[in-house]
Amino acid sequence: MGIQAFDEIMGAASSEGARPELRALCQWLDETPNDELRRRQQAAETTFRQLGITFAVYGESDASERIIPFDIVPRVFLADEWSRLSEGLIQRVEAINAFLDDIYGERKILRDGILPPDLIFGNPQFRPEIAGMRPTHGVWAHICGIDLVRTGPDEFFVLEDNARTPSGVSYMLENREAMVRLCPELFAKFRVAAVDSYPDMLLETMKSVSPRGCGQNPTCVVLTPGHYNSAYYEHSFLADSMGIELVEAADLVVDDDIVYMRTIAGRVKVDVIYRRVDDDYLDPLVFRPDSMLGVPGLIAAYAAGNVAILNAPGNGIADDKAIYSYMPDIVRYYSGAEPKLKNVETWRCREPEALSYVLDHLHELVVKLVDGSGGYGMLVGPTATKAQIEHF
Repeated sequence: MGIQAFDEIMGAASSEGARPELRALCQWLDETPNDELRRRQQAAETTFRQLGITFAVYGESDASERIIPFDIVPRVFLADEWSRLSEGLIQRVEAINAFLDDIYGERKILRDGILPPDLIFGNPQFRPEIAGMRPTHGVWAHICGIDLVRTGPDEFFVLEDNARTPSGVSYMLENREAMVRLCPELFAKFRVAAVDSYPDMLLETMKSVSPRGCGQNPTCVVLTPGHYNSAYYEHSFLADSMGIELVEAADLVVDDDIVYMRTIAGRVKVDVIYRRVDDDYLDPLVFRPDSMLGVPGLIAAYAAGNVAILNAPGNGIADDKAIYSYMPDIVRYYSGAEPKLKNVETWRCREPEALSYVLDHLHELVVKLVDGSGGYGMLVGPTATKAQIEHF
């Protein structure tokens, strides 16, 4: 699909001057010397490097830690733009939750012919081990990372849905803190909505899905694979911001379908786990038996309703790239309304005509592994060399 870039400050290509709502930002850019903008940019990057606010990309020849991307020019959403965008995101996430609840339950969407069954049952992200289980309070995707591209004032497209263990919110929070410190004058010009309440909202979300009978103060933890994980900074940042424990598999034990945390004062019952461990490694008794990152018996405790897990196991089927191509139909099926956010034009390579088109136009397209996540297994045709395209 050919997507025309949208200049968010200047608006349409034919417009004269900045969009009225962003003239103050344009004026700030014009009046601030380039050397000063560059100095502030470098100051932010230096701070991120000193604090260890980094990530790594697995599988690349250069697997060194990188600092998070930072742009001294802020991206601004007007309040009414954000409101409309939020409506579309809420509709989509509600449909994702309904889809997961259905696909691991009655599977009405398959009986009604909306999706081909082999797309579900032949997919490695579908977890038959948890079919029939229901998460506490019926919530599957507590946190979703919906990737968007903007092509016009009111034109947003969804690139993909991340419903497994979405990552990156800590980087957004650190970006905002850097902007407040380095460009305070911008916050005097604009009434900027605060974002620092995210950890509090996340903790409230965790508490809201705790198993019944846990009282007002359930014990919540963040489960991390460990400090070698590319997003470990975020795991520790969120645990610290919420004031809860950051734990690894060795810190947890399951006894009689109840999860306990080992502490120097003895065992403490755990009610809610925000897990940042992929399904495959979550419980060696159910998924990969060689996993050293999971907690034996965790899924049994989950099935018994004694612990809540955010996000629920099995969510990967909802952000599968082939399922993505059916998301407009999924939204219509569960909401009874037209999708407020559109997909980008997508070709399903399982269909012969689409496959033929894709192979002939690899240099123009982005191709994704259907069950991939985090950008792995991708080809970005317009920026790839002929050799890379041929290899792919």
